[in-house]
Amino acid sequence: MSELEQQLRDARAAAEAEIAGCADLPALEQVKARYLGAQGKVTGLLSQLGGLPKEQKPVIGRLANEVKHALSAAVAAKREQLEAKASAGGPAIDTTLPGRRHRLGRLHPLTQVFDETIRIFRRMGFAVEDGPEMEDEWHCFDALNTPANHPARDIQDTLYVDLPPHEKYGRYLLRTHTSPVQIRTMMRQKPPIRIVAPGRVFRRDNPDATHSPTFHQIEGLYVDENVTVADLKGTVEFFFRQLLDPDTKVRFRPHFFPYTEPSFEIDLSTPHFRARGKEWIEIAGCGMVDPNVFRAVGYPDDAYTGWAFGFGIERLAMIRYGITDIRLFTENDVRFLEQF
Repeated sequence: MSELEQQLRDARAAAEAEIAGCADLPALEQVKARYLGAQGKVTGLLSQLGGLPKEQKPVIGRLANEVKHALSAAVAAKREQLEAKASAGGPAIDTTLPGRRHRLGRLHPLTQVFDETIRIFRRMGFAVEDGPEMEDEWHCFDALNTPANHPARDIQDTLYVDLPPHEKYGRYLLRTHTSPVQIRTMMRQKPPIRIVAPGRVFRRDNPDATHSPTFHQIEGLYVDENVTVADLKGTVEFFFRQLLDPDTKVRFRPHFFPYTEPSFEIDLSTPHFRARGKEWIEIAGCGMVDPNVFRAVGYPDDAYTGWAFGFGIERLAMIRYGITDIRLFTENDVRFLEQF
């Protein structure tokens, strides 16, 4: 028997004795490292195989593999034994206890109303368009027939961005409505156009029960030949009856908006509000697109007519769910959110 063969057999016997005597997992890992680690005793003996005479290499090589595999198996068996012992000494598991139900997430109430609103308009043939939240004065005001001296353009109402102004379109700002999407769409394509533009908008408002400096809108635009107020009224009535209640009543009141002429405020009367003694509530604005808006986007005079509307998503959600404070939508109180 060669000296290396004897050393391998001695190392195996010593390692197996130490493995058997390990009382815990850290001690077992130390023994494993001492014999099978990169600097371990068995590993060092294996490195000597290259210096053996040719006729001894097969015999010693087989023995070396046997030792290595035997010690690895002994370590695994001891580890399993120690883990089982540790588990047995832990707290008892009552298998008769019922399982714990996972807490299910759900969509935010604003997301629910947003998605349902878009679905209703898609069923009526409207496409969905999007645009940047940081806009410029021309797309947000000038192209929408809103003059430079209009109060909505004051810094008391609009959040301007501290950047050098665009050489053609003026100062940058956070959009106050999603109407600029309508301008961008009309500049990109010719009628017929039937779109809705949902998104987040920004106003310089102090937060209270009915105001927020950031909220969500969906605005609609329909442009074609011979579009009338009757088309607008029918679309608006269908939408509110689908979203809120089939018995919802809708009325139009004359109003003024720079970008529509004639312009209307939309009032609603729902069974829920009538039961509480409140006949009508103001909900949105709309009207026929002003000819100056068509000129701004390059449409020929008298070729097309169209209408536009704008709804606040938070306002719709508050009416639908009977919520009285807009701040609840952004406070992330799970007790509130899990009701929807």
